[in-house]
Amino acid sequence: MEMEKWAAGRRMALILVLLCCVFGGDAYDVLDPTGNITISWDFQEIKVLVSLHNYQLYRHVEDPGWRLSWFWAGDEVIYDTTGAEATEQGNCSLFVGAHSCEKHPVMVDLARGVPYARQVDHCCRGGVLSSLTQNSEAATSAFLMHVGNFKSSSDGIPQKPFNFSHGVPGYRCSNATMVAPTRTRIGKHRHVQA
Repeated sequence: MEMEKWAAGRRMALILVLLCCVFGGDAYDVLDPTGNITISWDFQEIKVLVSLHNYQLYRHVEDPGWRLSWFWAGDEVIYDTTGAEATEQGNCSLFVGAHSCEKHPVMVDLARGVPYARQVDHCCRGGVLSSLTQNSEAATSAFLMHVGNFKSSSDGIPQKPFNFSHGVPGYRCSNATMVAPTRTRIGKHRHVQA
């Protein structure tokens, strides 16, 4: 879904640049007749909302909680996170202010009571997930990442990470698959995609 927005944004940027270049007739300057103003959008990072849903009816994820990890397809960098943090920063000498430059990042949920500015919905319970039947609201955990330096496929879409693990004994993760975007109803007549 994020990739579709990314591709749509690229098309929008191209249209915007073309419109600015074509319809510049009333911006003519006799002192600089060949000058122009170019608007470009540089896609340097993408926001990724990561959610963990415990669909087990009776099994909890207990303390010390989940530890979500994966391998990047390229040299991706996590610039910032909200609702979780990477356990290691890695070598970020090429990226100023990056949160984690690990090829195999491990993310952990933040503890309860962190400042509101570091929270997103469903975060900050120390990685503990309730079972679905006990408390469906507490059976979900989420965090937001700003990721950049993507390795792109031939169509320009960032490649998927692989070899996921959530660090809970007795489970193993399958490979990531592309699915339809999540649709949420807003009011009676509007839907948004995430």
